[in-house]
Amino acid sequence: MIIKMEALSAVEKQNYLQHAIVPRPICFASTIDKEGNINLSPFSFFNMFSSQPPIVVFSPSRRVRDNTTKHTLQNVLEVPEVVINIVDYNMVQQVSLSSCEYPKGVNEFEKAGFTMEPSTTIKPPMVKESKIKMECRVNEVKPLGTEGGAGNLVIAEVLVMHIDDGILDAHQKIDQTKINHVARLGGDWYCKVDSTNLFKVEKPNTQLGIGVDALPDAIRNSTILTGNNLGQLANVHDMPDADPAFTDDTLKNIVQYFSINPDEMDKELHRYAKKLLDDGKVREAWQVLLADN
Repeated sequence: MIIKMEALSAVEKQNYLQHAIVPRPICFASTIDKEGNINLSPFSFFNMFSSQPPIVVFSPSRRVRDNTTKHTLQNVLEVPEVVINIVDYNMVQQVSLSSCEYPKGVNEFEKAGFTMEPSTTIKPPMVKESKIKMECRVNEVKPLGTEGGAGNLVIAEVLVMHIDDGILDAHQKIDQTKINHVARLGGDWYCKVDSTNLFKVEKPNTQLGIGVDALPDAIRNSTILTGNNLGQLANVHDMPDADPAFTDDTLKNIVQYFSINPDEMDKELHRYAKKLLDDGKVREAWQVLLADN
């Protein structure tokens, strides 16, 4: 299916985009107006865009149905400050409740059952229940349009971070396995990040990986190794050589059992290499694949 965005209504555009561009982190924004009225609302058009200076951006869009603006946008235009409270699984239902369109002047902290905690440098309060809070100064609000659905980029500089000691590791860094982040998908869908779905992808170092195009044809054109597997193999800095000292009982059994049938041996070696790669054992997988040469 090919869709030209110009042929869609605003509602249809929103539906396709919000289901496709996922998962989206949630900015749980607490703001205040010039009269002192506090507002608390979640936004999934949100991310980090700079670390020096530390800049985050979220977008309270104009409502699609009637082109009205949200209290959060009105507040940051009056008082250019915001606390961005990070959402975890333990608070997601209350966060969703706070997205109700209560009249101006209604405090969503009270409606959603959250506890207000004074900030240290800005006027809006923090959500005590959030494990990571960022006190921010709003540097700029950039409108992206005037029709319903148009975003308004709130460009905010992080002044102070508050981090719960319980999610830190032994080096006083945030332990990703302890947070249970949640993120927005399309419609009513969310996702939860926990130890059952976390995984690591080794970053390329300062030296360049050899690239998939440099892999031997038999590996690059494998019907067993996946694109992810090829990416792992191609992330080495130099083409590995067979190590005569490498020993592996499974490899030895494959070579002995399938030596009379080279095609089947190739397949078995690739299957075993795939298992090693799926377990993160890139060096061992290379040695298995090189045994085919």
